[in-house]
Amino acid sequence: MLVKLQNQILEMIASGRRLDTTLDRLCRLIEEQVPGIACSVLLVEDGVVRPLAGPKLPAAYTRALDGVEIGPNVGSCGTAAYLGRPVAVHDVFLDEKWEAFRDLIEPLGYRACWSSPIKKSDGAVVGTFAFYYEEARGPSKMEEKLVEASVHLCAIAIERHTRAMERHRLAYHDVLTGLPNRAAFDRHASQTTRDGLGLILLDLDNLKFTNDTFGHRAGDDLIKEVAVRLRGVAHRLFRVGGDEFAIICRARNANDLRQVAEACLQVLKAPACCGGHTVLPLATAGGALCQAGMRMDVTRHQADIALYHAKDVAKGLFQIFDDTVATAITARFDAIRDVTLALAENRIVPFYQPVVDLETGTFVGAEALCRIRRPDGSHASAAEFFEAMHDAHIASEITSRMLDQMVSDLVGWRRGGIDIGHIAINVTAADFQAGVLKERLLRFADRAGLEPQKVIVEVTETVYLEQRAESIRNAIIDLRAIGFKIALDDFGTGYAALSHLLKVKVDIIKIDRSFTKLMQSDNGAAAIVEGMVGIARRMDIDVIAEGVETSVDAALLKEMGCKLAQGYLYSKAVDAKTYATLSLPANSGNWHQPTRHKASRSSRR
Repeated sequence: MLVKLQNQILEMIASGRRLDTTLDRLCRLIEEQVPGIACSVLLVEDGVVRPLAGPKLPAAYTRALDGVEIGPNVGSCGTAAYLGRPVAVHDVFLDEKWEAFRDLIEPLGYRACWSSPIKKSDGAVVGTFAFYYEEARGPSKMEEKLVEASVHLCAIAIERHTRAMERHRLAYHDVLTGLPNRAAFDRHASQTTRDGLGLILLDLDNLKFTNDTFGHRAGDDLIKEVAVRLRGVAHRLFRVGGDEFAIICRARNANDLRQVAEACLQVLKAPACCGGHTVLPLATAGGALCQAGMRMDVTRHQADIALYHAKDVAKGLFQIFDDTVATAITARFDAIRDVTLALAENRIVPFYQPVVDLETGTFVGAEALCRIRRPDGSHASAAEFFEAMHDAHIASEITSRMLDQMVSDLVGWRRGGIDIGHIAINVTAADFQAGVLKERLLRFADRAGLEPQKVIVEVTETVYLEQRAESIRNAIIDLRAIGFKIALDDFGTGYAALSHLLKVKVDIIKIDRSFTKLMQSDNGAAAIVEGMVGIARRMDIDVIAEGVETSVDAALLKEMGCKLAQGYLYSKAVDAKTYATLSLPANSGNWHQPTRHKASRSSRR
């Protein structure tokens, strides 16, 4: 009988049956073999008991035991768990261990209780196995053998369950934060959602900066602190990536979803102590509403798109998925597709726009601007595929391809006796963050036969003021130390101010066309241009005015003390062959201040 019982329970354990189902079956089999008893199995967790199986015991009784602390006089089971040895109470109405539980046991008709601790392989008590008797007595020899085997089976079942739960925890929970992880979220995403739910994806914008600046301990502390704060406001929270959290919440409409998202962003605004350093969590969020019958993976895709859009146009804020976002992202994906195809088909070509000395009218350099050759032979300007430049891989690959093409053009011009002077190339944040820009530029200068001083690296205000990338500013300093010239492009259109130039020096500022085109009609615009020229001159920074289209513009700039310009008055951007005809010796010259020189950007206009 005992062997049959053991085999049946072991089969249930091996097949992965639920723990409560397995031990309930064990109790029933024993109760069939031993008349007049009731079996009970309790788990012990954190010093309290949790009923697990007891088919003959009333539900009210087992509920009363749930959460009772173990101790030296806590019935038979609580005492056995506390002492770690069997406890046989032959009469519950005479033994003080049962004093607190007599009112519970008396209506049930049981007079005695014998309980044995269930131990793990390391000796830790994880539960109790008990016999309740209808008469006042202790266990028989046969019952002792039966309980010994049952306790062993319970230990096997509980340990297997514990290991399975730990595997599940590791598989579906993030070790660092304790939150459900990506796998747990994906399980939800595979289910059909119901109306009235929303999904928010929240991305930490400065985790990499924190890791790079203060170390990974600080980064881990930042993640844990963010998780703690979000738990207080999030309906259901997951950590789905290194720096990304997902929140499933009740949301009947966009306003409901926005309120939850803004509450999440609000709790992150206070500084946090991370690895001994004070860090201000920076986050961006995107979200989508679950429509009736829509699968969560579709909602996840929409929220991903909204987050992607927010990080580009509204970093630090929340963006909900709507038709406008969908249209913008579709346009970007189309641009990425077109540029990827152009790269594969070698249709990336540089066009060149001359930089002119306003005093002499001679060419002193050129800016290289990216164009895509269409199948019909026409060329698309950078404005037509600007959306693709948000993709870091494409932006970096465009720069690499431009540099290769420019080498071929520069070498060809030199063989034809044309000295272009200075050449400028536009670079993006992606070029800096790839970590190979210096090596690319040095290789370009060497292959083109140029000194670094002849190469101008143009960066926009957005790149120059990138708050989460100290590495960009360090790279600018490094490039200048080698000899490359740095030009700040479209100056005055963003948030850059001349005071920023005290922190990270540049060699050239380019006054944006939006100012130069208004000089003749707007005294304020003229005053701004004149002020920028004067201050830059005092700071020993060259100035190039962009968008010069009339001789009056040129005369005004010259009068203000601006020495360099580019624009349609002199030439639009043209292909290499056409530029060679413009750069004949009669049209070319030297930069007025040879210590600072100008070039151009590769992926814009």
